[in-house]
Amino acid sequence: MPIFIYNSLKRKKEEFVPLKQQRVKIYVCGPTVYDEPHIGHARSAYIFDVIRRYLQYRGYTVEFVRNVTDVDDKIIDRAKNEFPGEDLKIAVEKVAAKYLSSYHNALDNLGISTSRADIREPKASEYIPRMVKFIQRLIARGAAYCAGGDVYFDITKAKDYGKLSHQSMDKMEVGARVSPVENKRNPLDFALWKSAKPDEPSWDSPWGKGRPGWHIECSVMSSDILGDEFDIHGGGIDLIFPHHENEIAQSEGAGNKFARYWMHHGLLTINDQKMAKSLGNFVTVKDFINKYKDPDLLKLLFLSAHYSHPIDYNAEKIEEASKQKNSFEGFFDKVNNWGLLGEETKIAASAADRAKINNICDQFEKAMDDDFNMPGALACLFGLVDLGSAFVSQDKKETFNYAKAKLENFFGLLGLKVTPKKEIPEELLVKLSEIEAARANKDFKKADMIREEIKTKFKFAVSNTVSNITITEIKQ
Repeated sequence: MPIFIYNSLKRKKEEFVPLKQQRVKIYVCGPTVYDEPHIGHARSAYIFDVIRRYLQYRGYTVEFVRNVTDVDDKIIDRAKNEFPGEDLKIAVEKVAAKYLSSYHNALDNLGISTSRADIREPKASEYIPRMVKFIQRLIARGAAYCAGGDVYFDITKAKDYGKLSHQSMDKMEVGARVSPVENKRNPLDFALWKSAKPDEPSWDSPWGKGRPGWHIECSVMSSDILGDEFDIHGGGIDLIFPHHENEIAQSEGAGNKFARYWMHHGLLTINDQKMAKSLGNFVTVKDFINKYKDPDLLKLLFLSAHYSHPIDYNAEKIEEASKQKNSFEGFFDKVNNWGLLGEETKIAASAADRAKINNICDQFEKAMDDDFNMPGALACLFGLVDLGSAFVSQDKKETFNYAKAKLENFFGLLGLKVTPKKEIPEELLVKLSEIEAARANKDFKKADMIREEIKTKFKFAVSNTVSNITITEIKQ
């Protein structure tokens, strides 16, 4: 079955056909490393990590690039505050290294890959010589011009400027402004190279010392690593204009074809408000992990909405995610604790039962093939839980295990984990034996009393099948 992707450039869902058969090249805008990563950063990283995993599941080899902006005004400002009096270039390097490490730690704690075996993560500072050459190429083609030590892209030379954001140039020019320090000809022209300011980090160029503009780094990194044309470019919806629009303009201005499919994820709010430190609702990944301990709760929240839609973070939704996780763990506990006592039955998995399980698995793939419909895929996981649980009461352990294996595979695909079951205390096993003896003597009242004792003392719920006792941990 083909995969369909909503292409922001075309504003429609299209069949995904990569440039090279069974090989997919993806570029995603990564972090600007000047502060602790927050849960909005986590959503972006998680969404594209799941997409990468699913494409690999479907048999594609994936080349995945996520850039790091380590040359930026915000980083310079942070360096001045955190390391006052120190050489600014060194201070900027320290700030960038510190917060890139924080970003990696956050993703590692969330189980989102930072491995170079999975992704390439180029830094802007490593690509400045290539950016200079790219800018020279734009000037030679008449798409850029020098002005007072700065270099600007000439927006009048851009073909169909506004085609990604679907805005007309006339309307954009109405709202555009020119700063007194800028020497550009047109309000929409954007900086490719900025002349050096006193004491700020700078690099040599044909136009004097300076540093690159923001937009140029993505065009240079993507073309250098993935080629002048690649399959998917991703990022937040807030990057469509001007960042992604300008990427297209300068890449095409250099004679490149650039990205074929554009994917944009919705933004995250906190209790229906934009996340901001000034509002006191800024939630870092570290804050979340410290409070809730389980990173899967954040992932389940992300899975509850389509990647292209906005999502609101609040305590009620995290509580719902916690209930979902408990449901999954309870399912796995059933097989882990199956047959603690009694003779285990050997009922083979029937073709009909396997077909029911396979049908849900097909629905999972169908959901993901439809523009990575993660809420639909999540619903299929609950379908497997419900179906597999029904096999418990029927003593169909082989069938249950078949459903469990499918669920484990999908859990891995979505980056979810199941907490290993606790060791069963010897005293609890004795109590379970007492239940078995009471049932054999038809003393069901005594069996119920022991169940209540186990529930209170050990926090396990006890249930019986025809020939076995199964226990499930009660989540606090």
